[in-house]
Amino acid sequence: MAGLADDSLRPLMFGIAYRMLGSASEAEDVVQEAFLRLQEHPPGQARNPAAYVTTVTTRLAIDELRSARRRRESYVGTWLPEPVITDPAGQPEAQAERYDAISLAALVLLERLTPVERAVFVLRTAFSYDYDDIAEIVGKSPANCRQILRRARSRVAQDEPRFAADSARRDELARRFLAAAADGDVAALETMLSADVVFYGDGGGNAPALRAPVTGRARVARFVAGITRQVVGLGLTIQPVLVNGEPGVLAVDAAGVVVGVMAVQARDGQVVAIRNILNPDKLAHLTPP
Repeated sequence: MAGLADDSLRPLMFGIAYRMLGSASEAEDVVQEAFLRLQEHPPGQARNPAAYVTTVTTRLAIDELRSARRRRESYVGTWLPEPVITDPAGQPEAQAERYDAISLAALVLLERLTPVERAVFVLRTAFSYDYDDIAEIVGKSPANCRQILRRARSRVAQDEPRFAADSARRDELARRFLAAAADGDVAALETMLSADVVFYGDGGGNAPALRAPVTGRARVARFVAGITRQVVGLGLTIQPVLVNGEPGVLAVDAAGVVVGVMAVQARDGQVVAIRNILNPDKLAHLTPP
C-alpha cells in the first residue's frame, strides 16, 4: 500500500472525479471511497500507483455519475457545476485544480456525455492517458475507446468554449465589468456584453434564483445592476477570485459564509456568459480567501 494510502495522489484523484462529476463534494466523496477501498483491498506492490488509483477513482466516478444524472433530472431550475476557487489561497481541492482548471462552461458541456464517454474524454484530453490504459479502466477495447472519444468530441465541439488567447485582456475585461456592476452602471455594462450574452442562475430550490436564463445585452445589464444593489443592501462583502480558472467573485456574509459565487466568461473582447451559483449545498465546501 505504500504510495497508495497517503495523500500524494489525492490531487490526481480529485481532478479526475471533479471533471467526471462537476461537483466538488461528490468528487471528494468518491476520493474518500477510493481510499477506503484501497485500504480494504490492498493491491500489493502496484507497479504504477497512479494508474491503479486512476482506475479505482474513475470506476467509482462512473457509478456515481449514473446516480447523479437521475438526481439532476429533478433539479429545480438551471443546474450548474459546483465551483472551485482556483486562487493560490484557496482550498486544497482548488490548489489541485488551479494548474489545470476546467471552466464551468466546459463542465456543463460534458453533461451531454454518457458516463463512459465522459471518462474517456476526461482521461484522454485532460490527463493524456493512452488508449490501452483507458480501455482497461473503462472495460472497452482501445479501438472502441477511440470511437468513443471521437463521438464525445463531436457532441461537445459545436458549443465548446473558445478561450481568449490573452488571459490578461480577458481578466482586464472582467475587472472592468465587475467594477461597472459594483457601480450599478448599466450603460457601461452594456458596452462589455455580447449581443447574445446569457445570465444563468442556480439556486436549486434552496435559494432565490432564476428558474430560466436571462438573455440579451440590455436585460442582462439591468439584471446584473439589480443584483449588485441587492448585495449592497444585504451588507455582503464581495471578493474577487478565479472561479474554475475564470474571473469571478464571492459574496460573503458577515459570518464569513460564502452565499454566492459568480463567474464571468469572456470571449473575443466581450462577456458572453455569467454564471451565478447561490445553492448553499454547492457552496458549503468553500472558504473565502
